[in-house]
Amino acid sequence: MEVSIMVKGITRRWLVNILSVVTGIVIIVEIMFCLLISRYYINSVKESAYSYAQSFGVLAVSSPKEFSDDAKDLAESFEYKNKIEVEIFNSSGNIIVTTNGFAPSAETMIIDYNNALKSTSGYATWQGTSNHGESIAAGTYILPDLGEGSNGAYRWVVSLEEVNKHIAFAIATSLVISIIIITLSTGSGLYFIKSIVRPVVEVTNTARKIAMGDFNARLDVKDNDEIGELCDTINYMAAELEHAENMKNDFISSVSHELRTPLTAIRGWGETVKMSIGTDDEIVKRGIDVVLNESERLSSLVEDLLDFSRMQSGKLTVNMSPINIIDVLHEAVYMYEELSKQQNIEIVYLEQNKSVTIMADRNRIKQVFINVIDNAIKYTQNGGHIILSTSEEEGCIRIVVCDTGVGIAAQDIEHVKEKFYKANKTVRGSGIGLAVADEIVKQHNGLMFLESTEGVGTTVTVVLPITDIVDDQPCAVYYPPTVDSLGDMDDAQPVAVDSLGDMDDAQPVAVDSLEKINHTIHESKKISDYDSSDTD
Repeated sequence: MEVSIMVKGITRRWLVNILSVVTGIVIIVEIMFCLLISRYYINSVKESAYSYAQSFGVLAVSSPKEFSDDAKDLAESFEYKNKIEVEIFNSSGNIIVTTNGFAPSAETMIIDYNNALKSTSGYATWQGTSNHGESIAAGTYILPDLGEGSNGAYRWVVSLEEVNKHIAFAIATSLVISIIIITLSTGSGLYFIKSIVRPVVEVTNTARKIAMGDFNARLDVKDNDEIGELCDTINYMAAELEHAENMKNDFISSVSHELRTPLTAIRGWGETVKMSIGTDDEIVKRGIDVVLNESERLSSLVEDLLDFSRMQSGKLTVNMSPINIIDVLHEAVYMYEELSKQQNIEIVYLEQNKSVTIMADRNRIKQVFINVIDNAIKYTQNGGHIILSTSEEEGCIRIVVCDTGVGIAAQDIEHVKEKFYKANKTVRGSGIGLAVADEIVKQHNGLMFLESTEGVGTTVTVVLPITDIVDDQPCAVYYPPTVDSLGDMDDAQPVAVDSLGDMDDAQPVAVDSLEKINHTIHESKKISDYDSSDTD
């Protein structure tokens, strides 16, 4: 079903965290701009007015008697009357003449004039509103005393009405620009958030479908960015989950069949034995043998399942002690003597005479050999052969199990050691034997290799350190196992490895042909515990 989620949280956080910051910055810039533009215009007007009125500074050299006449002459000839008004004060502080012919009231002139009298520089400005409600700026300059007493002062006055209009226009323009910036930031931000939120919604819906068991759900990857990589990862995860689910179902089906078959045999032969007690001892004996064999088979399957469970939980432990690996391999081979005879499969064990001691868990290593040999028998047809050999190479022992079975397809060879994986579903088995064996070998600081040619056979090689090996210390020279080299190892070309961990790079050499295996069988020493007549 379709799943939707609320995504307002991301948009809200963006509005609160990002847009609020952008808006705050724009507002601060706007306020600073308004202050600066207002100060710039006002100061420009004041400086211009002061420069225009400086021509009245010549009154400083006028005598007290000529001061009034000189002031009137300058006022009448002042060329900037249309820009500013200039008022002339006498030494008593009274206005004697103005450039426009009108004297302002005392309230408007006393502020900057009195401040100029108090100022050490003799100059002061004032900005405010006139008695008529007009915004003005004024400045008074006290004429210097040249030795004949003060000759008064002159004051310029300028209207700020036009200046304020220019300031208001500049502020309004900046406000419009600020609003446009905020609008564009909001629009682009919401578009960007939407471009993120929409794929996130799709990812969330698809992820929830996958979590609910719909492993066929996929995302349509449209972008080649981080969102696209996330979609690719989700799709990859879904494919892997689907693959794991299919393997799990196959595993359950396989295990169910593996459990049902021996249980059916045990139940059937149990009823037969019950009815045959006292009447047919041969049937009873045969039935008890079947029950015991099938019970052993069940026990082995349950043990594999338990080991797999321990492996998955990381609790698969090994109890290390010195063991003779040759004896352990011999015991494992001996266990399959009767089964191989029943299926007309010949086992050839090229046993070396001397013992090889390694630090290992005897039962776990034996389990590895049992799983490998059991697989070889399961996949080898009647009349086939299985060859086992061992060799020592620079601190390691190599155990090779080579069969003439059905082989493994090239596309399956890399997966046969994975959990639940079965390359051939027509053969009995749970699909976890090799996975458990591989994990056990790894816990013994060893490696297990598989090489196979479909229709020819499979070679399994287990390499284990003979003594304790420090990590990354050179351990062995590994010869890729071939059936040809079992008879004459001297001609094998070594592949040097720095440590057991580097042996993953060794290139496998497939079994050459059935004829070479048969040649090796007839030329080699057969397993010593087999009776010659029985083997034939």
